[in-house]
Amino acid sequence: AYLYFTKNNGLQNQYALYRQAADGKPELFLDPNTFSKDGTSSLAGISFSKDGSLAAFQISEGGSDWHKLVVIDTKTKKRVGDTLLNIKFGEAAWLNNSGFFYSSYDRPKQGSVLSGKTQYHKLFFHKLGTPQAADELIFGGEDQPRRYISAQVTEDQSYLVISAANSTYGNELYVKNLRDAADPIKPIITGFDYSNECVYGLNDRLYILTNKEAPNAKLIAVSAYYPSFDKCDVIIPETENPLTVSTCSNKFFAHYLVNALDRVTQYNLMGAKEYEIALPGLGTVSGFNGRMEDTVVYYSFTSYKDPLTIYSYNVSNSASKVFKKPGIHFNSNEFISEQVFYTSKDGTKIPMILTHKYNARKALKCPPVMLYGYGGFNINITPAFSPSVLAFMENGGIYAVANIRGGAEYGEKWHQAGTKLNKQNVFDDFIAAAQYLIDNHITSKERIAISGASNGGLLVGACLTQRPDLFKVCFPSVGVLDMLRYHKFTAGAGWASDYGTADDDKEMFNYLLGYSPVHNVKKNTCYPATMVLTADHDDRVVPMHSFKFAAALQAAQSCTNPVLITIQSKAGHGAGKPTSMLIQEQADKWAFLFWNMGLNYDPDRFGKNFKSSNIQMDK
Repeated sequence: AYLYFTKNNGLQNQYALYRQAADGKPELFLDPNTFSKDGTSSLAGISFSKDGSLAAFQISEGGSDWHKLVVIDTKTKKRVGDTLLNIKFGEAAWLNNSGFFYSSYDRPKQGSVLSGKTQYHKLFFHKLGTPQAADELIFGGEDQPRRYISAQVTEDQSYLVISAANSTYGNELYVKNLRDAADPIKPIITGFDYSNECVYGLNDRLYILTNKEAPNAKLIAVSAYYPSFDKCDVIIPETENPLTVSTCSNKFFAHYLVNALDRVTQYNLMGAKEYEIALPGLGTVSGFNGRMEDTVVYYSFTSYKDPLTIYSYNVSNSASKVFKKPGIHFNSNEFISEQVFYTSKDGTKIPMILTHKYNARKALKCPPVMLYGYGGFNINITPAFSPSVLAFMENGGIYAVANIRGGAEYGEKWHQAGTKLNKQNVFDDFIAAAQYLIDNHITSKERIAISGASNGGLLVGACLTQRPDLFKVCFPSVGVLDMLRYHKFTAGAGWASDYGTADDDKEMFNYLLGYSPVHNVKKNTCYPATMVLTADHDDRVVPMHSFKFAAALQAAQSCTNPVLITIQSKAGHGAGKPTSMLIQEQADKWAFLFWNMGLNYDPDRFGKNFKSSNIQMDK
């Protein structure tokens, strides 16, 4: 058996995949840096057969969501069979070594591949050794129209579980007995009012995480033979904190989110609590996944001031130890990360984490602040280390992250409070974060920059058009900026559960028109210095959003603050972007920020030891 992990020496465009036996040394298994000469092709996911002898990995070219899929023999590292094309969304789900399930759409017509609307997802089974054209359609298509379909095979290879959705929130679950070819696909739960995830299957029971009648989620068990939510056992009940669940070693690991910080509790399969896991600190935890026969499980920990480190965890005694740590040499004790709570426009308390060097607020009378947010799609923003942010903080900056509504930080109610006709709450929360920084004399509006990507790009675009007086610098990246037409391109129609569409009714049309950034740029207005960022292969949020927004801002700008647009070539929505491109992008952003704030780097400001913690990467 092997342990697989990714590694980058700090200068490689793509992370390479390594493996090692429990008593062996790491060996290079797969190097995505060989996929293309310029580093713009990336590894977009990999899945292994149950015995680990085969692997199916996906390749993204130029950041596109359309992938190629390649199968290799893990012993010889040689390809097996043909390369599959036009794979989009979802990993391969193996059925023993015979083949795998995968999802795709009909490819848009020539000339609109990167912008054409993707409507009907299809789940296929690919039998190894046969051409892709012979793959069997299992679920979806025009007869079962769903925009998003994914599949998983239970660890004992007995059941296929299908998730089907029409939007980014709310999904159905179906099950198929793989031991009986004649057994039909059966519904577990239908409709799109709730989020449901099958986390494990054992002895003809399926363990499902659901927020039906539990906004913060609970774990239940249903029969795979006669699946019904009406006849289920509650394994881990709902609490006041949002719940996700992972499995390994015949245990459930309950991940709780407490004020945007992770806590993990170990349960047995009957739902009996065993350990509150002692984590390395307050931050973000990922992992605790593996096979049920494993006795050791792995997880990662990171925070805004702690680089991501991988730990091994002994299930029998709840002991952790470092397995892999990055070669980043700096003193994290020179930094502080503190959580504050501020009040939004309607009185709601919002958490925000501020991270900076201990002496930054004393060394600079009015330090620069980068305020980051997202606020959508039930996605929580939890602490994560970034060398780019470290460079900003080394120059006296304060990194602020506001956990605004629309995310998952406080469960489904928090999410719904930032959707559709409640979307303005998200912008109010972010504006209030900036006002808190000013009112508490942390900085001034002449030193506040705001940044966000995708739905966060919408956040920045809406806030800078609503309050152009409040910010000095703005970075809307790959943003959804035309709210009247977003649903007419690629997978945009699937975002309607969060946004609503202009086609819904007059009220929704007017609401979207009221905050759509493209439609709310006003002539003869002094807008902040703005750098709009996009990429030519973004087939998630098509770059027309950024083109139109940048053009509108440039035409309306009444003062000398610059409005620029940067368009990266052979790049997409962000995933798989090569290191060289990331460095260039971040260097451009920091240079733009400091120039427009009139700040210069002065190492003497922080004393003779200030340079000692500059980033150095081990090769």
